[in-house]
Amino acid sequence: MGIKAIFARTKLGSYGTAIRTAPREVLFNRQLLLTALLFACGAVPLTWDQGSSAVIATLPSFQKHFNIDSGTDASEIKYFVSLIGIGDTIGAAGSFFVNDRIGRLWSYRLYIGIWMVGQILQIAAPNVAALYAARIICGCGIGALLVNGPITLVEIAPAEIRGVLTSWFTVMMGLAHGVSTFCVYGVYLDKRLEGTRMQYQIVWIAPIIFMALCVGASFFLCESPRWLLLMDRQQEATDTLVRIRGLPLEHQRVQKELHEIKKAIYHERAFYAGGKRTANFKSILRETFTVPANLRRVQQCLILYSLPQLSGAASISSYLIPILKIVGVAHGTTRNLFLSGMYTMSKFFFALIASFLFVDALGRRKSLFVGITCQMLADLYVGIYVKYQQEGPVSESVSQAAIAAIFIQAFGYSVGLLTLPFVFSGELWPNRIRSFGAALAQMFHRLFIYVMSFALPSLLKNTDNWGAFIFFAGWCAISLIYVYLVVPEISGLSVEEMDEVFTGPWLAARHYRRPVPPPENDDSESNHTVSRLNSAKPIQEQRE
Repeated sequence: MGIKAIFARTKLGSYGTAIRTAPREVLFNRQLLLTALLFACGAVPLTWDQGSSAVIATLPSFQKHFNIDSGTDASEIKYFVSLIGIGDTIGAAGSFFVNDRIGRLWSYRLYIGIWMVGQILQIAAPNVAALYAARIICGCGIGALLVNGPITLVEIAPAEIRGVLTSWFTVMMGLAHGVSTFCVYGVYLDKRLEGTRMQYQIVWIAPIIFMALCVGASFFLCESPRWLLLMDRQQEATDTLVRIRGLPLEHQRVQKELHEIKKAIYHERAFYAGGKRTANFKSILRETFTVPANLRRVQQCLILYSLPQLSGAASISSYLIPILKIVGVAHGTTRNLFLSGMYTMSKFFFALIASFLFVDALGRRKSLFVGITCQMLADLYVGIYVKYQQEGPVSESVSQAAIAAIFIQAFGYSVGLLTLPFVFSGELWPNRIRSFGAALAQMFHRLFIYVMSFALPSLLKNTDNWGAFIFFAGWCAISLIYVYLVVPEISGLSVEEMDEVFTGPWLAARHYRRPVPPPENDDSESNHTVSRLNSAKPIQEQRE
């Protein structure tokens, strides 16, 4: 077997073949890319808040108005940082009752409106009690957007680049995180704002303007064709699919995709809803928790969302300045804000790298292995470093390596446990229960974030700081074992092909493979035609 044939059998080779053979109109369709970018922007409120709340408490005007003594003490800001998680949980849970009733676009607009109300109340808050209430309202909008964004990206994306487009959500998370931190840094350096409430209010006004522009843009972009078909709006669904694929209705690929979606919806209705178009809550619950394949999806999503929080990366982002103080590199507000800005912008570039070089090209499983391993080794180093630093002086090079380890930890998190759960939670579910499944997973995700954000100051205190990092590294090791045993490789599959992955024994899912199509014979026109026709048929799955 030649080198070319061996490479073709690898994940990277298969991905390259799929990209080369896909119609250019499908991969570089303006309506598809702009619609994907719009829904990816639903991540902005989350990480703008996460990035700004981690550092805004260091602003003198914020401390004065809300009577906070120190922005570097984790116990001082834990309520401010963590309470938004309660709203996130409520919003994620409630989104199920809205997403399938008014559609993806109108849900998107509604959730942004809720978040804006909370943001305005936060800006005008006269005291800390009003601030906490406003943050819970903000969270209701944020939690719902975290459900709406990934499932819509999955529903509109072609299989070849579904991982890339879905991971745009985490790319926008990284971008908003970095920009928000530098926004705080900028208002701190502006002497004209010193001592005024406008100093911290600008940080909360800026994302309102951006998201208002997103709402305006949403009226020119596309609804999810899968949701339209779920509502029996056949003609609208067909027209929308033609727009986001850039191919005529008669094209074999469009016809095949329409057929697969309609067939999957008909099957789900016939078996679980008695043929009814609109599912009631009871039938959704029955389908989710009594069908073995769906129960496995529940397990997969809940665990993949809990492991990132137990690995500590999100908590470190939320309490970055107190963490820098523990590591011994926090020296003044200006330096702290600059380091925070560099850290958050690095997460944006790491998410960008993960989007284009890992998720689809390397595959879901291998991306998780690479990311979790980097994160675990970085956590171990920081934990050991803090332990030795407490016992006596350490060299400058060792201290610099600890800063590098925090950035390596961010890289590992971006490649693995940050990006992949958002991709998985959107693409695993059947059409009829996708909204409920994603809402359920995101609800538990936000609940875990709230618990870990609230608990981190106590964890640091009770483990002498260094023990918390060893705790995080231990959960990274458990994550590696879980991924190896249970998580399947699903890149390249269409949304309708997922069921095959989740049938059979739980531990067999990791062996699932799609057969590599035979190479085309360029010397024979007939063979070339047959190969093209076969590539349009439903691909037969096999198990090792």
